[in-house]
Amino acid sequence: MARKPDTTTRLVAGCMTGTSIDALDVALVELTGRGLDVRVRLVRTLSRPRGTMGEALRRFARQEALSAGAIAALNHEFSDLHADAVEEVIGADVADLVAVHGQTVYHAPPLTWQLLEPAVVARRLCVPVVSNLRAADVAAGGQGAPITPMADYIMFRDAKERRAVLNLGGFCNYTTLPPAGVRADHFKALDGIEAGDICACNHVLDGLSRLLFNLPFDEGGSQALQGHLDEACFTRFVDVFEHQRDLRRSLGTEDDLAQGLARVTQAAGRDAAVSTDQRANILRSACAAVAAVALDRVGAVDRLILAGGGVLNKALLGEFQKRATCPVNRSDDLGVPAPYREAIAMAVLGALCEERIPITLPQVTKLSGPAPVAGSWTYP
Repeated sequence: MARKPDTTTRLVAGCMTGTSIDALDVALVELTGRGLDVRVRLVRTLSRPRGTMGEALRRFARQEALSAGAIAALNHEFSDLHADAVEEVIGADVADLVAVHGQTVYHAPPLTWQLLEPAVVARRLCVPVVSNLRAADVAAGGQGAPITPMADYIMFRDAKERRAVLNLGGFCNYTTLPPAGVRADHFKALDGIEAGDICACNHVLDGLSRLLFNLPFDEGGSQALQGHLDEACFTRFVDVFEHQRDLRRSLGTEDDLAQGLARVTQAAGRDAAVSTDQRANILRSACAAVAAVALDRVGAVDRLILAGGGVLNKALLGEFQKRATCPVNRSDDLGVPAPYREAIAMAVLGALCEERIPITLPQVTKLSGPAPVAGSWTYP
């Protein structure tokens, strides 16, 4: 149930389901104040695994054919999952708004599709829902991504430091934030933000884990930690990732690295004669290549902040810590749990949409004009 609007404090639930298609993350956030000086306090979080639905969504995102009825059923089941998760995370509290991203099943601007039926969530919870957050930017000629830099500015900016926020999700993307304190000249500061997609991250690491170890993902980086850097393999991975980085556009479902993985790993994933050590070396080399290419793209900053599910991979995290030339923090150190950074960002972006503040930046999404007000609204 929604509560009466308050001019100073709002309780917003943010929902994010990333391109790794492994879980739905929900964050309940208390926002105090308005505009870009809003203060963010995390109340609680929840993660719901996809189960068999996840594989169906992966097949759909891989452009495998489904009937209209099957798509409708998948959409309804997926929306019910959102309603269940948000209802649980809100609990006895009274929320003002739910902001949902939906599942990206196709993204090749000007075409983009974030699967979700927000009416299911709005009716169940009796709370307004804002969704379809990328569509306005794409319709105006932008890439619609990365979508989080405005939220990163609110959560992570510092008065003295130039900071970079690196999200280690299905894809690796970054936001660099110029120094800006509370009540800074926001227009000037926003013009100085840089952001973009870099390369595949967990997409590749999870794919290698399935290929080499028959595991859905390398939990904690345990397999990669047993390996060592293989220079030849590392170089081949860097070539694949640099090609994606140099595209300088948002990455999506059409950026399939299956052929690149096959070329890099050669027969290792299918050849029982290949040792476990060599398989671990391949996975460790992929972690090193992600870190090397990402850090090269970000350039010189005063502090690096790592977020996203990839932070839980100790091998990947270690490669960033070893290669960075500045202090490295997990976003947890700044009050934003790394696996929930995007869900929290969705809550922040939803609140900005409610205030009719554009949530994308022209220099980031490649718009030729001002960013539009975003979000589609569904009311109970």
